[in-house]
Order: sequence, then C-alpha cells, then structure tokens
Amino acid sequence: MKLGVVIAAAGAGKRMGSSTKKQFLFLKDKPILLHTLEQFIGLESVQEIVIVTGAEDIKMTKDLVQSYPSVLVVPGGKERQDSVYAGLKSLRTSEYVLIHDGARPFVSQSAIQGLVNHLKVKQSAILAVPVKDTIKQVNNQGIVVNTPPRESLWAVQTPQAFHVPLIMKAYLHAEEQGFYGTDDASLVEFYGEEVSVVLGEYTNIKITTPEDLWTGEMILQNKEGKGIHR
Repeated sequence: MKLGVVIAAAGAGKRMGSSTKKQFLFLKDKPILLHTLEQFIGLESVQEIVIVTGAEDIKMTKDLVQSYPSVLVVPGGKERQDSVYAGLKSLRTSEYVLIHDGARPFVSQSAIQGLVNHLKVKQSAILAVPVKDTIKQVNNQGIVVNTPPRESLWAVQTPQAFHVPLIMKAYLHAEEQGFYGTDDASLVEFYGEEVSVVLGEYTNIKITTPEDLWTGEMILQNKEGKGIHR
C-alpha cells in the first residue's frame, strides 16, 4: 500500500486569541505542528508527506521541518477545503491518503494503523468517538427543536483516510457544485459514496482555544509519565 499524508496547517487560529498561529505555538518543548508531523514519520507504508500552510508561512514551516527533508511544504488556499485540495494535488505516488489537522498532535500511531488497516477493505474511513453529552438541535431563536438519539452521534476526528482516486473525484465534484463541507468525509458523502467509522481516542483533540492548550499539556505530561511518546 502506497500511503500519503496531507497535513492541513493553513488555519489562522482566530479562536486561540494569539498573535502566533496555533500550529506554531509551543507545546512543551516544540511547536504543535512538529508534534503532529512526528506521529507520521517512520510509519510503515507512508511514501510521502505534504504539509499545506499559508503562503506567508512557507519559510517558517520549511525551517521547522528541515530535519525531515522528504516532507513537502506547499501553500494553501482561502478555506481549509481549498488547502487540502492543493495538498492532494501535490501527491505523486500515493494510492491512499491520510488527511490530518496540523493542530491535532495527539493521534496515536495505533489509531492511525487501525485506520490504515480499514483501508484494506474500504475506500474511505474516518476516526471518530461516540459523544458523551446529550446534543440539542437549536434554531436561530435559541429554541430546542430536536434531541437526536445520542447513540447515533459520533464526534469526528482526523486523520480521515481515502483511496486517492475517490477523494480526488469527490473534491472535483464539490468544486464543480460549489459545495464546501466541514470535513473531507462530507465531500465523499456529497459525492454519493459511503464513509466508514473507525473508533478513535478521546485524547485525539484539536488545539483550537487556550483551554485546549492547557488540556494538551496535561495529555502530553500523562503520556511522558507513562513513557509513551507515540
């Protein structure tokens, strides 16, 4: 299996409230993006890794990953979807691809491998965890209009894994239809293909707010205390 990785790291990170973009903020001794990248370095079957970042951050990102000369850094687009598409177009040899958030540094290699194993029988698969809280659907007036059954609700994570021809067709179809989804799997759904769910881990959080940074420090400290680095 020839596997590629596209890491989306072009976000502005406005919710973080920092002048430094979230992917470049330090978590312990190194930037979040480097923590994220290192989860994929050395993984069996990974042939190529592409990091997509803002055009203004190309040099900073290249400097950050200079210890990994095989990693390609390319400029992204206006929206996350545009950026990921640019990353997908930069793949050269991959038959399958893992698309991952640059600000999601705690995905374990065991979770990644579980996703990759699923690709052997499915063309698309995503990591997700069952929601713990009751979810309410609320209208524009702040009134609850529906309470979906909790057992049917899953919180979606990344990586999201796809057969490259399928995700490229889905992205092209979305572009032609002017459709923007909130994740990559939604484009495959919009294209009319099914997406399988693989159980993820609750520690696989996305660093979005200052509170997430604090939580991330605790997760990292716990992993280091147990001698778990990946």
